[in-house]
Amino acid sequence: MPVKIRLQRHGKKGKPFYWVVAADSRSKRDGKFLEKLGTYNPNTNPATIELNLDSAVQWLHNGAQPTDTARAILSYKGALLKHHLDGGVRKGALTQEQADEKLAKWLDEKTAKIEGKSKGLSDAKADAKAKALEAEKKVNEDRIAAAKQAEADAAAAEAPVAEGEEAAAEPANEENSEETQA
Repeated sequence: MPVKIRLQRHGKKGKPFYWVVAADSRSKRDGKFLEKLGTYNPNTNPATIELNLDSAVQWLHNGAQPTDTARAILSYKGALLKHHLDGGVRKGALTQEQADEKLAKWLDEKTAKIEGKSKGLSDAKADAKAKALEAEKKVNEDRIAAAKQAEADAAAAEAPVAEGEEAAAEPANEENSEETQA
């Protein structure tokens, strides 16, 4: 029975979520499978991948052929490297301890790289948020300054009119008082 390691789509429309499974190559994409090896969620950044490394490597030892996408996922998580190192152990090129040490070193480097990317993304997001907040503060300060300027202009425009009316009213009063005296 030809076995493939492939993805089974789950989730809703526009929000895919995949299971990584070992399945008979003749079964439907989302049909029967032999074993669930892990999950893959491309909706997060970076993508979330959970994989049972030992069972994936066991299926590879038994001759399962991964699809292109599944091969990329297995490579990303180190299953193909572990399969390769196990082949070297079987041939006598390395000891099991050396193979485990190489795999552990590779996994540590990969984990550090993933954490660096996650940290870079979160820093970029925080910087963008800080810039947006700073721009919003500047716009608010400009709006407040413009409102104060408009208020001062309105007060200045009212003040001379009021003084002019009083000045015009006083001579009129003086004329009225002269007319009443005469």
